[in-house]
Amino acid sequence: MRRHASILVDAGFEVWLVGRNKTGSIPLNESKFKQVRFHCFFERGKLFYLEFNIRLLLFLLFNKAYVNGAVDLDTILANTLAAIIRRQKLVFDSHEYFTEVPELSGRNMSKAIWNGIGKLCIPFSVKAYTVAPQLAKVLEKEYSKPFDCVMNVPLLVQTETISEKSEKIILYQGALNKGRCLEQIIRAMKNLDAILWIAGEGDLSLPLRALVKQEGLEAKAVFLGFVEPTDLPEITSKAYIGYNVLEPDGLSYQYSLANKFFDYMHAQVPQLGPTFIEYEQINNKYEVALLCKHSEEAIFETVNKLLSDNGLYKRLQNNCLKASQVYNLQLESNKLISIYYSL
Repeated sequence: MRRHASILVDAGFEVWLVGRNKTGSIPLNESKFKQVRFHCFFERGKLFYLEFNIRLLLFLLFNKAYVNGAVDLDTILANTLAAIIRRQKLVFDSHEYFTEVPELSGRNMSKAIWNGIGKLCIPFSVKAYTVAPQLAKVLEKEYSKPFDCVMNVPLLVQTETISEKSEKIILYQGALNKGRCLEQIIRAMKNLDAILWIAGEGDLSLPLRALVKQEGLEAKAVFLGFVEPTDLPEITSKAYIGYNVLEPDGLSYQYSLANKFFDYMHAQVPQLGPTFIEYEQINNKYEVALLCKHSEEAIFETVNKLLSDNGLYKRLQNNCLKASQVYNLQLESNKLISIYYSL
């Protein structure tokens, strides 16, 4: 969101980025856009979403905007009500297939509530977009609303040289949540000649640290904690392999196209990815990754292949360099700007 906010400011828009302050949140950095954080009594669950949307609605009613940009279904209700009351325009930005996330698996009531909110509110949007082309088609069918695609990709830094990696570091960056195959890669480290860096925090922060201790892998699995987005490129550039394997647990993962996929690509870091449609279509064109199943055995074998096959590794690195010329912020930002100029 910070990336998109900066793009819109540079294009001449005044942007307010609104979120919430969690326990342990780091202080906000200065930026070219305005930033607001709500202090909520509740941290999670239905009461949190209710409280956040009430606070957001009040903020939007007393701070008039020309466009209300809702990010995912958990912010769309307040944005829609404010847009109707204040006669403003509503834009919907879907970062994932929200009703199909693993956290809602088996929770039929919660899923029905979120789906109902989507069916009610999305038709009020004048524009809608999401992060991947196949997901855009799925959401169009689901909500009978056209969806554009704006991929979340890094800024291209031109280079003609392939970076040399001095250490065999496997990097995972992102939220430590269910379905990210983090347990599998941790256990696989017992027999891999490499070090695992885990950058991020989430629901599994404590269980994963306990697993590392239980397996006696403190020297081979390092938790970097939450990393500032501005510091992440330097860390990613040091990695030898990027890790982005997912379990097929919910359609949200199966139609995902994660930021880290492109971050690894731009850092010339060959990666492990999931055998899902968005990744397969890009990888079939450019081969920047080895896609594998989510079992511990498959992950171990694929990582070991990248560690031992230098020719394959160099080929993937060269392909990363070529693919980054196609998937970059300079090109995708034009799509984002055109959406808001069209309003």
